Amino acid sequence: MYFTEDIVKRVILKLSGEALFNQGSGYDDDLIKDIAKQINELICKGLDIGIVIGGGNYWRGRTSENITRGKADQIGMLATVMNCIYVSEIFRTAGIKTEIFTPFPYSNMTKVFSIDAANELFASGHVLFFAGGTGHPYFSTDTAIALRAAELSADGILLAKNIDGVYDSDPMKNKDAKKYDVLTLDEMVSKQLQVIDLTASVLCQENSIPLMVFDLKEDNSIIKAFSDRDFNGTKVIVG
Repeated sequence: MYFTEDIVKRVILKLSGEALFNQGSGYDDDLIKDIAKQINELICKGLDIGIVIGGGNYWRGRTSENITRGKADQIGMLATVMNCIYVSEIFRTAGIKTEIFTPFPYSNMTKVFSIDAANELFASGHVLFFAGGTGHPYFSTDTAIALRAAELSADGILLAKNIDGVYDSDPMKNKDAKKYDVLTLDEMVSKQLQVIDLTASVLCQENSIPLMVFDLKEDNSIIKAFSDRDFNGTKVIVG
C-alpha cells in the first residue's frame, strides 16, 4: 500500500498549465470543474491539499532568445499567478474554500507565503494555491512544489501531467519506450529521468518525499492516486 487516505494527510498537487489549456476558450473549464470535484472529495475525507500550477499554457520563456533568462522567468511567475487565480475561482464556485500564496507581494490578490499562515488555513479546510514559483528566476515550478512540500511536511507530491507515467525515454519519439510502474527517488535522480528537474529531484530525495505521476485527463486520476488497485501511473518511492 502506498498513497492511502489513512496514512497520507497532506499532499501537494502539481497541475500542468498546458493540460488545463483549451484552444477555443483559453481554459478547459469542464476539466477544472472535474478536478475541483475530485479535490472536494479528498478534503471531505480530511486531507490537506496544496496546488502548484505551471505556466506553460501562457509562456515557455526559457526558449526565448530576445530577453534575458531572468526576465523570461519573471513572466513565467506571473503566468502561474494568473492560472492560480482562475482555477481558484472555479474551485470557489464549487464550494471549496481557497487561498492563493505567492513568495512576493502581489497587490491584494494573493497573500505572501508563510508556513504558519499556510498551516492555519489547512486546519480550517482551505485548499491552498502556491503561485509565483519560488519567487526567483532560474528555479522552476518543479522546484517550487518540492520546496513547498518540504516546508509544509507534506506526505507526498502528485504530478498530474499530459502523460500517464514515467518512461525510460520519450514515448512520443520512441515507440519502444518502457514505462515504469515503480521507481525509487535514487533511481529517478541517478537515471536523470526528468520526472521533475534535477534541483527538485534532489530536494525530494534529500527530504524523502515520494511522488505519484499520472495522466491528469484519465477519469478520476487524482482519486486513483490513493488506490493501489486503480492507479495506472508511476510511483516514485523512498528507498
